[in-house]
Amino acid sequence: MRRRLITALALAVIGVPAIVFGGILYYLLMGTFLIGAAWEYVHLFRAVKFEPNMIVTVGGVAVVTLARMFLPEYAQPAFAIAILLAMAVHLVSYERGRDQSALDFVITVGGIVYIGWMGAYLLDLRNLPEGGWWFMLVMFCVWAGDSGAYSIGRAYGSHKMAPRLSPKKSWEGYAASVFTGIHTGALYVWIFQTYGNHIHGITIWQGALLGLLLGSLPPLGDLGESMIKRQSGIKDSSDIIPGHGGFFDRIDSWLWGAAIGFYFLTWFII
Repeated sequence: MRRRLITALALAVIGVPAIVFGGILYYLLMGTFLIGAAWEYVHLFRAVKFEPNMIVTVGGVAVVTLARMFLPEYAQPAFAIAILLAMAVHLVSYERGRDQSALDFVITVGGIVYIGWMGAYLLDLRNLPEGGWWFMLVMFCVWAGDSGAYSIGRAYGSHKMAPRLSPKKSWEGYAASVFTGIHTGALYVWIFQTYGNHIHGITIWQGALLGLLLGSLPPLGDLGESMIKRQSGIKDSSDIIPGHGGFFDRIDSWLWGAAIGFYFLTWFII
């Protein structure tokens, strides 16, 4: 827990200026996590003898996220080109004797879609008007829910939530995630409306509702990555982040949180 906390504080020192200033600094931070997660994703499947194409997967994530951040009008063409390129590459692979190329193609596309296209909602969220404040509202709920689930689940978890996917996860931890998410969303809105006056058009009740969604749904992202790791027989996607595992381990719930938060805000608030 101590190692995990120290790493989280170090990431905050790097992350807060990037969130505040946005732009290229923010992309470098999030792009590092997303591209790193794509690299780990490929290695997870290669551990069980699949062969997703590393260059197309990682390159597709990089191109899609760059376009979504800086040239949104080109994001869909970039996404389409990446998918078509993946098919072309794996057709060549099959012709050269790789009998599992069709499955390899599906895995390559899965990485581009899940980590690249879905991950780019982390960029879309920051690019909203007053995006730094909205990003912090959404991600504080996700991070608080994750921390609540980890702490309470570790101390009091006795009813297994998904024993095949993640034996350490419990319903007690999940309840803590929901509870913490609700209160974090409400508290964030109250604090910044009362003392900062930085965010407008959202009520405390809406903040609590957003927190409910972000406390209850992003844990599925964590379980989704666990499914991939279970199939691969690997505990962590890597050990590059002390106490947190790899890039994919860190962003698994962010992918869900960013998309949910973006659409909640754009549909109901902004």
